[in-house]
Order: sequence, then C-alpha cells, then structure tokens
Amino acid sequence: MISLLASTTALVLIDLQKGIMSYQLEPHASDAILSRSKLLAQRFRAAGAPVVLVNVAFAADFADAVKTPVDRSLAPPAGDRPENWSELCDGMAEPSDLRITKRQWGAFYGTELDLQLRRRGVTTIVLGGVATNMGVESTARAAHEHGYGVVIAEDLTSSLSEDMHDFACDRIFPMLARVTASDSIELTN
Repeated sequence: MISLLASTTALVLIDLQKGIMSYQLEPHASDAILSRSKLLAQRFRAAGAPVVLVNVAFAADFADAVKTPVDRSLAPPAGDRPENWSELCDGMAEPSDLRITKRQWGAFYGTELDLQLRRRGVTTIVLGGVATNMGVESTARAAHEHGYGVVIAEDLTSSLSEDMHDFACDRIFPMLARVTASDSIELTN
C-alpha cells in the first residue's frame, strides 16, 4: 500500500481518448484501463485531490505536430483520423477535472500542466494512461525532472505490445517512480 497526502497529490491520466483507446492494447485491454481509471478518479475526487485528464490533439493539417525525421512515424497523414479521435472516452471527465491538451508524447512540454499542479500545491502525481512507453513514460520522465514524486498505477497503463509495456514498468519506471496497482494507492488527509 502506498499512502499519499490528498492535499498534495494529483491523478494524471494520459490519452484516455476515443482514438487511442480504440487500438489493440497489451497487456491491459482498453475497457479494463478505463474502468479502473474511472474508479481511481472517483476516489481522488472524493478526497478533494485534483484529477487531470490529458489528451493529444492536432490541427487538421498537423501544422502543430512535431516534425522531426524518424525511422517510424506514428502520425497518419492529415485527415486520416476520425473527427472524435481526440475526445476523452465517455464517462471519464467530471466538471471539476483539469483538462490539458498536448501535441507530443509528454504532457509537460508546451502545456500548462506544471503551472496548474504547482498552483494547487501538488508535489506528487499518480500517473496512468496509454501508451505506457510513450505518453506515460515521457510524462513520468518530465515529472521526475521537474521534482515531482511519481507513482505509476501499472494496471492503468498499457501499450501496443506487452514487451513495450513490461520494459517501461520493469526497467525504466522503478528509476523514476514507485510502481504499484491502482487499488494499492491510499489517499489520506
């Protein structure tokens, strides 16, 4: 059990949006991630701790997308995404939640995430979302570099393959964070 102070802890959920959650994810299926994320978010809200929902979105012509040479691009040509691709999955958001839109893997760079967390006195984030080794890992690395304590809710994360997920959870996250199951996170006053 990891016990965290509700007044200084936020739940940050990465890319639980219709387009991304439609992918085949491993080792945890989209439905399982969404149901567990909703339960943990309700616990955070009930304790008065912030819930931050992060999505990724781009202009229709991808003018605001990262454009660096890579061997394998994940971005489809402009116009290939359904209209609701960036919308959060049904039932995720409550009016009290903070919403952050990013335009790259990580949720810190180019957004007001750090500002919003610091103004609320947050020193620790609990992190979940998709993909484990992309958006979640990038956000965990940046949070660590910004001086936040990081807790990864492993059962709220998944990736495009089990190997990708396992490498992040077994090799990278333990050097940046504490890794646990979502039901092993306790909020205290």
